[in-house]
Amino acid sequence: MFGRWLGNRGHAGGRGGALAGFQVPRTAGVLSCRVLDPVNEPVQQAEFTVTDSAGRRITGGETDPFGSVLATVPAGDYRLAVTAEGFSPFHGAVTVSEGAHANLGDVTLQVAQLPPLPDPGDWDIEPNHSQIGFTARHIGLARIHGRFNNFAGAVRIADRMEDSAMHVIIDAASIDTNVQMRDDHLRSGDFLDVGRYPTLEFYSERFVHRGGSRWGVTGALTLHGVSRTVTLDTQYLGIGNGLEGETRAACRATTELHREDFTLTWQTMLARGIAVVGPSIVIDLDIQIVPKR
Repeated sequence: MFGRWLGNRGHAGGRGGALAGFQVPRTAGVLSCRVLDPVNEPVQQAEFTVTDSAGRRITGGETDPFGSVLATVPAGDYRLAVTAEGFSPFHGAVTVSEGAHANLGDVTLQVAQLPPLPDPGDWDIEPNHSQIGFTARHIGLARIHGRFNNFAGAVRIADRMEDSAMHVIIDAASIDTNVQMRDDHLRSGDFLDVGRYPTLEFYSERFVHRGGSRWGVTGALTLHGVSRTVTLDTQYLGIGNGLEGETRAACRATTELHREDFTLTWQTMLARGIAVVGPSIVIDLDIQIVPKR
């Protein structure tokens, strides 16, 4: 198969069609392919990465609406990796010569076997192997990372996964950015006001399968006394066993919150109108659940 792909090369002077007149640096060549699914339809927004013989990333990106990959790289030997949600990854070798076009032809991705879902029943979030973190923009430049150290939650897995539900309670005072003065300010009435609103809560009973291992988990987040609908963009990672043989299931999830939606409006400005705190906060969750005892 690779022989067929690698044999389909022409020198710059002999290229025609879409690449006719395409300007390439003297020491470089062009690498291309088309990414298809098993029924020969183009796979859009598949991620591709080109690495050299030492494993260093040279370039990468996403396929276009026609599933095409096109990259100009220095002459040399490379590995091309292509990944897309719901498909098994593709890895292939290719040699790019100076002034030549290395056309890998059609790369067909195979449908990946999806990880098994958790068994129906009640599951608990296991806090020792889970994390609820966040990232906020600071003075329009740097990013501040933090987490909540204390939280608890449960997931009820239904016979039909879409009918499942979850409930998470977070101790607002457990916020931790590794700077005591900043954490005290975040706990104050300017931000979380933990004396009046000691917890954050998220409740969902809407699980929507988005394809492959991706799910949307939509529910109500109550923060600072205000409830808003939030969707967690969730990647299900599958089931495994812990050190003691216990069954575990894991997922990653992310969402973006806007502070003003939850009346977290404290702000001060620096010179030139730069805000100390950005308007949005990205929430990242790494969650493991275990069957309820």
